[in-house]
Amino acid sequence: MKIRFCCLLCVIITVACNYPNTENNNTSSSVSSNVPATLNYNIVNVYPHDTAAFTEGLEWRNNVLYESTGNKGKSKLAKVSLTDGKDLKRIDLAKEFFGEGITILNSKIYQLTYQENKCFVYDLNTFSKIGEFAYEGEGWGMTNDGKNLIMTNGSNNLYFRDAATFKILNIVGVSDNNGALSSINELEYINGFVFANVWMTNKIVKIDIQSGKVVAQADFTGLLEKYAPDYAKRVDVLNGIAYDSVGQRFFITGKLWPKLFEVKM
Repeated sequence: MKIRFCCLLCVIITVACNYPNTENNNTSSSVSSNVPATLNYNIVNVYPHDTAAFTEGLEWRNNVLYESTGNKGKSKLAKVSLTDGKDLKRIDLAKEFFGEGITILNSKIYQLTYQENKCFVYDLNTFSKIGEFAYEGEGWGMTNDGKNLIMTNGSNNLYFRDAATFKILNIVGVSDNNGALSSINELEYINGFVFANVWMTNKIVKIDIQSGKVVAQADFTGLLEKYAPDYAKRVDVLNGIAYDSVGQRFFITGKLWPKLFEVKM
């Protein structure tokens, strides 16, 4: 019996060793296929940007920029001239609030706050405050898909919220070939995809909002060193994406950056 058992065991081991590992091969193929594509880009124009602006949100509407800035006592919502970077209209937040991401929907501006659990709502034309919402957790970036608000809180999640009630409607987890991608920050929605800054990196990622997968990414490493070498070592991170759907161009900048870039991807 021992001899027969040993022979049978040898046969099993031999077959197992020679049988292709289908599961491992599929996993390897899946990981490889999930590597984000490279988003190539061209810098079309370079504009001045307020070096006191700790940029948290950036929007383009009717040929002007709208910007939300952070830091307590310095946070604001502003309508900004593209050509000279100066404020055309602004409202300062109370000193206890740290401004975060913004988005424009139905002639309203929605502005998040960092850890104060408030989303302020303003009239787009007058900047008059017309409402506010409370929410749990931190506020980071925000955009909209034409119907619902989409926000981040520093995790790897996109939170879809009702624009009238701020109630969470759906949560989509963001991941790339390395797994969950956290620190998703400033956002811009374009045709079924969300473009997002990843905090503390020079990356902008393109996210499929249905699957949460990062399908492409652009690396802006060295941008300031090239276009503003005197400031490159004294500023904060890349943050701020706006999209002009008419001109099909992006505007990007960073916290305390001296420059704002017009980009074609």
